[in-house]
Amino acid sequence: QVQLVESGGGLVQPGGSLRLSCAASGRFFSIKTMGWYRQAPGKQRDMVATITSGGTTEYADSVKGRFTISRDNTKNTVYLQMNSLKPEDTAVYYCRVLILRSEYWGQGTQVTVSS
Repeated sequence: QVQLVESGGGLVQPGGSLRLSCAASGRFFSIKTMGWYRQAPGKQRDMVATITSGGTTEYADSVKGRFTISRDNTKNTVYLQMNSLKPEDTAVYYCRVLILRSEYWGQGTQVTVSS
């Protein structure tokens, strides 16, 4: 079984920054892909950014140039540095990891961008 623990969400003013973290624990050999998704009220859950075990990244167009995803394989942790935050970034952010053919989701952390 795999557990994901997210942290780093909160309230921030427009133009501000936040850093999300997601640590995976449990019995597994390696994590293939790690990523962040978000879901705003009344909307579907969308991909924000993903990173493979080799370091290949992918970003949603709406966050390119503002968000940076990274991972520490020694700690089984993925990070999302969010800069120049906008009100439209407000959502619950979820961590997702892919191990072999199984996916696991975190419990979600709220990010609110408001003045």
